[in-house]
Amino acid sequence: MASATGVSGRLGWFRRAPQDTDARDAEIKYYTASQFQLIWWKFKRHRLALIGTFILALFLVIAVLAEFLAPYDPFNRNAEYLFGPPQAIHFFEDGTLHAPFVYGITFAMDPVSFQLSVKEDTSVRIPLQLFVHGDAYKLFGIFPTDIHLFGVEKGFVHLMGSDKLGRDLFSRILFATRISLSIGVIGLFIAFFLGLIIGGISGFFGGAIDNVIQRFIEFIRSIPTLPLWMALAASLPKEWPPLQVYFAITLIIGLLGWTHLARRVRGKLLSLREEDYVTAAKIAGSSDWRIIFRHMLPSFLSYIIVDLSISFPYMILGETALSFIGLGLRPPVISWGVLLQDAQNVRAIALYPWLFAPVAFVVLAVLAFSFVGDGLRDAADPYSR
Repeated sequence: MASATGVSGRLGWFRRAPQDTDARDAEIKYYTASQFQLIWWKFKRHRLALIGTFILALFLVIAVLAEFLAPYDPFNRNAEYLFGPPQAIHFFEDGTLHAPFVYGITFAMDPVSFQLSVKEDTSVRIPLQLFVHGDAYKLFGIFPTDIHLFGVEKGFVHLMGSDKLGRDLFSRILFATRISLSIGVIGLFIAFFLGLIIGGISGFFGGAIDNVIQRFIEFIRSIPTLPLWMALAASLPKEWPPLQVYFAITLIIGLLGWTHLARRVRGKLLSLREEDYVTAAKIAGSSDWRIIFRHMLPSFLSYIIVDLSISFPYMILGETALSFIGLGLRPPVISWGVLLQDAQNVRAIALYPWLFAPVAFVVLAVLAFSFVGDGLRDAADPYSR
């Protein structure tokens, strides 16, 4: 009996051996993984962060391929469709499935308001086609072509309606995505380098240098952000060309967005400058700049990345707010804020609500960066539960 029990026990051990091996391999993989691998594994478990990453990747594709994705040139006018409402895409007609199409448009005078009302002409079916020829452009600014992702050969299609000049709102929003996101990225890099350098100097050297820098930061942060942006943007000369205004607005947003990161960097360096590896680097003859940028800052790089991802929405909102009130970018530059200038009056709210479509893109961008920032913040400490 004992022998049978022993054999059974050994057989049981053999039956559990593959599971034990898998668990042991998983444990070895976890404890031998790099810091980046641990952060990535934890980030993947944050579903909202993954959704935000997908949205940001989609925005990146839009920014790079705006000319190809947009059915029309953003400045192309359709005089027959001023303030035109969005056209719906249809797949069924009389219970039969068709390739995607839009109906033609007819205009009728409203006898009460004397406004032209737009109605679908169900007798005219306009099929949507892929890779159609349209307005000429240069892909990536290099390759001349006129191929667009979708469009129509006859008639027109305005998925998000048109503005007061008959320009396709969907195409203009795609081009505005490039401008608004690029301002946020460039402004963020300016704030990033200023925050690292100024915060690093303040935290590492301390003393009088730290006091001067901290008082300067407190002075900047004591001024309300939006009025300060408005004052600086309003001081830009009206005769400046759009490109010069674009770089000026980007510089203003970047120069005023570094204080939070500088405070965080300073606090981290104050706690790290007495660590043994910093002392060893000093004894080895390393310069102060090498100790800061080679040894100290990389030790909490993940937290810096989190701070940047959380700060990005404020850059976008800053540009949008300035352009919306007419103190930021100005036409012919196209940004989300510039597009929203057409929706500032009560008439737009009552009669042309599709002019608020850029708001959806602003909200999506802000939420996406917030989700990614939350995911990175949780993943920055991969050993926490």
